[in-house]
Amino acid sequence: MANNESSKNDKGFTKSKIAGKSLAQEKTGRERQESEKIEFLSDFDRYLFNEGRNFRLYNHLGAHPIDDKKTRFAVWAPAAHRVSLLHAGNGWQAGADVLAPQGNSGIFAAIVDNISIGDYYKYKIESGFTTSEKADPFAFATELPPKTASVVTKLDFEWHDKNWMEQRQTHQDPARPISIYELHMGSFLRHFDGSFATYEELAERVIGHVGGLGFTHVELLPIMEHPFYGSWGYQTTGYFAPTARYGSPEGFMGFVDSLHQAGLGVILDFVPSHFATDDFALANFDGTHLYEHADPNRGIHPDWGSYEFNYGRHEVRSFLISAACFWLDKYHVDGLRIDAVASMLYLDYSRETGQWQPNAFGGREDLDAISFLKQMNDEISSSFPGVLTVAEESTAWPGVTAPTSYGGLGFSLKWDMGWMHDTLRHLEREPIHRCYHYNELTFRSLYAYSERYVLPLSHDEVVHGKGSLVTKMPGDDWQRHANLRLLLGYQYLLPGKKLLFMGAEIAEWQEWHHERELEWGLLNNPAHSSIAAFLAAANRCYRTHEALFGHDVDPEGFEWLIANADKESILAWIRWGRTGEFAVCIANYTPVPRNWSIGVPWLCNYREILNSDNTAYGGSGVINEGTIGVEENPMHGKPGRVTISIPPLGVSVLYPEEFAKPVI
Repeated sequence: MANNESSKNDKGFTKSKIAGKSLAQEKTGRERQESEKIEFLSDFDRYLFNEGRNFRLYNHLGAHPIDDKKTRFAVWAPAAHRVSLLHAGNGWQAGADVLAPQGNSGIFAAIVDNISIGDYYKYKIESGFTTSEKADPFAFATELPPKTASVVTKLDFEWHDKNWMEQRQTHQDPARPISIYELHMGSFLRHFDGSFATYEELAERVIGHVGGLGFTHVELLPIMEHPFYGSWGYQTTGYFAPTARYGSPEGFMGFVDSLHQAGLGVILDFVPSHFATDDFALANFDGTHLYEHADPNRGIHPDWGSYEFNYGRHEVRSFLISAACFWLDKYHVDGLRIDAVASMLYLDYSRETGQWQPNAFGGREDLDAISFLKQMNDEISSSFPGVLTVAEESTAWPGVTAPTSYGGLGFSLKWDMGWMHDTLRHLEREPIHRCYHYNELTFRSLYAYSERYVLPLSHDEVVHGKGSLVTKMPGDDWQRHANLRLLLGYQYLLPGKKLLFMGAEIAEWQEWHHERELEWGLLNNPAHSSIAAFLAAANRCYRTHEALFGHDVDPEGFEWLIANADKESILAWIRWGRTGEFAVCIANYTPVPRNWSIGVPWLCNYREILNSDNTAYGGSGVINEGTIGVEENPMHGKPGRVTISIPPLGVSVLYPEEFAKPVI
């Protein structure tokens, strides 16, 4: 533009000059840096970025307001020959505010006048290959989709979660109870007119409902900005911006802060396995395959048609690990669940012969992705002690939760997909047929401690025609609800942390759909509210009895009592705690109540602390009230036995009376 002139300060940034100002009137770059406390990208920071070892890029790249009139911008576009900032202050004209290259790092940067907090912007990137307008990969906020501009934002928030943050490492220790409520924000709660609830409104309902059910954590389907709502967040475009659908970045900070003050941890779904192909975002960012692989056999995900990250590129690793750390640093998030890890680990994942090339050693493992995952987990564990990283990994890859120093991937926990599929397959069968498939229940004991597991009943099992959990169950309505209580009780009594997707606690008849909120009205129906009552009791039982969580991830925590009663479809086992306490757990997979004797390790009185057939939970009332006396008569390899009523399609838990705590 004819009325503008530019000068370059001594750090290499350009500063747009508005007509009427002379260079003599401007401070030097060094004076401006000192007076305005600008955090420039130093030579060392650029070196670390290009080496794949700068994990706080959000402090350097993106838009950083200096005051109410100017903002510092920086973007990585190594193939570009010119990068312009487009915004209302310059009439969205390319060439008005040009960013300067920072050495040979591939980064362009500038301090720009007439743009500050709340203003929209994009980059115009011109290269020898193409010219395109792009959203900022490091934007902290975005326009409300379907609009795609980035928004200048300053992440100012007064946190009140000091107590939680100081105790988080203790809360999330493997020897502590962890039960996770998985939810999708857009369908958990909506306004009467169908519009989305805000982060503030969601926090209030989550605390009341999820906290009331006794969960320890909430896990959110991806809230990073995504243009297509129907992707549930898994087709990400804004790795540093919470979606504008539910409010502002400060609103989401308030959500996390409120949950922390209520004693609930927050885990986010994070998607470094693939990203959206939308033209305005990361795809072909500077006219080249910058973030994605150029080779279509590695660059396009065969299942979802999205782009796969090039983990072998150092700057891409810096970008992704910075994105992971960003949510832990700026938003106080307590954990990240990493989506689709299996698709990252294998070069031939969902690919036929001829569609992939072996690695340098002739194998099918993606060595770059493995290196990235280890590097990410090491950085998180060292910089954010106690934060959880959870792998959704569906194969038998060894050492997913082993330390990287031992050759593992370094995750804190791994979803046990095998347990989920085997258990649901078993409970979908008519009870009369279950005796022929007893191994679906017992097989897990062969590998239960090969990793540190989460037992998930996730969103993936209640979509795409699979039906809700309760509709998977056979029988009439009463039997379906009893089977659902059996499923939840079985989950809570096995070793491993727990995860349940929203809606199961009220026995939703409809399978989940992102375009409607939960069927909250079902809570007015005793048949449905009783499921929530049982789940709350299961959570209280799990959290208050150390035997049920102390050895969740250790082999010392489990011992079979009955694993061969296939004809009766009965299982019984002991859960041992670290303090010597124990629980005797019994499950009956038929609608036939039974009087059975069970071996017990202590010659003492017992008390039933949980029974899914209690009438308070919608059951038939086959329970064991009061003191249960022991008979000094060995059974199941134990010195004594108790005789109890085993509920139909239910679970029962016995505890030594001196340690038993009331659940109801």
